[in-house]
Amino acid sequence: MPHRALARAVTALAALLATVLGVVLVPGTAQAATVNYVALGDSYSSGVGAGPYDLSTCLRSEKSYAPLWAAANAVTSFRFPACGGAVTADVINSQVNSLSTSTTLVTITIGGNDAGFADVITSCRFGSTSTCTNAVNEAKSFGTSTLPGRLDTTYAAIRNRAPNARLVVLGYPRLFETNYCGLLAMSTYKRTILNEAADLLATVIADRARAAGATFADTRPFFAGHGVCAADPWIRDVSGVIEAYHPNAAGYRYGYLPALNAVLG
Repeated sequence: MPHRALARAVTALAALLATVLGVVLVPGTAQAATVNYVALGDSYSSGVGAGPYDLSTCLRSEKSYAPLWAAANAVTSFRFPACGGAVTADVINSQVNSLSTSTTLVTITIGGNDAGFADVITSCRFGSTSTCTNAVNEAKSFGTSTLPGRLDTTYAAIRNRAPNARLVVLGYPRLFETNYCGLLAMSTYKRTILNEAADLLATVIADRARAAGATFADTRPFFAGHGVCAADPWIRDVSGVIEAYHPNAAGYRYGYLPALNAVLG
């Protein structure tokens, strides 16, 4: 066989082998990975602040980070038992029933209501400086003494029901910017100590999540510059009683969702 013809034949054979091996060695897209996703937690999971809400009393919104992530990733199945107002006991007693051995991904935000989030905010928004300080200090004390055990129990319950799932625990953002923003706003001091309480809560949640073998997603960097009193706030002020001091739709899309994407890759 002439050298040129032989070279062409070898080249064609190599190309054919590369194609065949590529089919064998490179995973195809026809068989996508199975993702059975369950989103647990409180109002920061259910989407309070984003609206509109479903017909349940849990105020679930399709604009929350969980349904947004599920839609963007074409999951195999998605369950959304997260409920506004939930505490750790609610997750254990009702929400974990949505989990099973086939669950592959679980996300959760929980712990804020256990620490008295609503009462602390109310005390600071409408009470005196000393009332606010006392409420924050009580919440911080609870956060370091009682909350860790409750989180441990909750994460263990999730692991028991979904032993094959990856567990991602999302934290809470700082709620405030501390610049001047009007005579009717909370004082800079109040906003500062509330942010400090949020930092402590994030530290406690992150520590217990890691102890449980879960992944912690810190939302604070993603909300930086977008708290109450910002030019472009992603946290609601007191414009809505139920929605007050929760993320708005932008907060879930541009704060929580990127935080989740950052740890899931």
